[in-house]
Amino acid sequence: MGVPTVLEEPVWRARAAAHRARVERWTLPHRERRQRREAHPVMDFLFTYYSLRPQRLEQWHPGPDVLLRGGEQFLDVPGFVRDGDAVRLDPAALPERIAATAGFVQALLAATAARPARLGCFGLHEWAMVYRSDAPRHDAVALRLGAAGTDAVVESLPVHCTHHDAYRFFTAAARPLNALVPERSEQVANEQPGCLHATMDLYKWAYKLAPATPAELLADCFALAVEVRELDMRASPYDLAALGYPPVRIETPAGRAEYARAQAGFAAAAAPLRSRLLALCSVLLPA
Repeated sequence: MGVPTVLEEPVWRARAAAHRARVERWTLPHRERRQRREAHPVMDFLFTYYSLRPQRLEQWHPGPDVLLRGGEQFLDVPGFVRDGDAVRLDPAALPERIAATAGFVQALLAATAARPARLGCFGLHEWAMVYRSDAPRHDAVALRLGAAGTDAVVESLPVHCTHHDAYRFFTAAARPLNALVPERSEQVANEQPGCLHATMDLYKWAYKLAPATPAELLADCFALAVEVRELDMRASPYDLAALGYPPVRIETPAGRAEYARAQAGFAAAAAPLRSRLLALCSVLLPA
């Protein structure tokens, strides 16, 4: 452990309130849509595929090496212990699953960080998920180019998805078109920092390490995942302009160039978050 930071009660309560206000930008509209039984083809993914409940995203945790004065309420959270007149997270007191998760996350993120970003996939994973299909995943949203036009794009461009959790949703007809077969068992060997889904998954790894993850890191990962998801769906075959998502037309050279520039920007933005998660993992693993 490093030298702990001591937070007086008014300070950490202000940080908790600021964190909650920050993420309510996304959690409150999601709750309102659910009450109306209204689906959202872009934002729902961040609350369904990623399984953290909005209430837990809104909760503030300090992370390791922080002493909370007046923080007795945290003693009900696994891993928190008394330390003199304060309360802190003790990695040794966390459930065993946290250390096991930290070991996997450390291996995955370190391997990802060591690779160059590949920027040539052009978001075709979403197109491959509807290729030669009569039942698109977002059946309430029209395909920009229609079914035949969508299939033609998939057939005209190289499909090179490295992410297992995107590839597994490819249609049966699309899977043979992919340059590799990214199995779950090979995730550490395949993950690379240019992949939009690998960047969004930083949010997943952040909440999988909770309650050890500092809330600010969790929120930073979620905020980046929101931006990445928007590009993911703007570059998809769906017509989402009416919802405020103008298309990135990856079927054109200009659109592919636009996508690659954005992809490179997200890879750069993800790098410091990946480093912060790696530092957290090093604290959570047994010495």
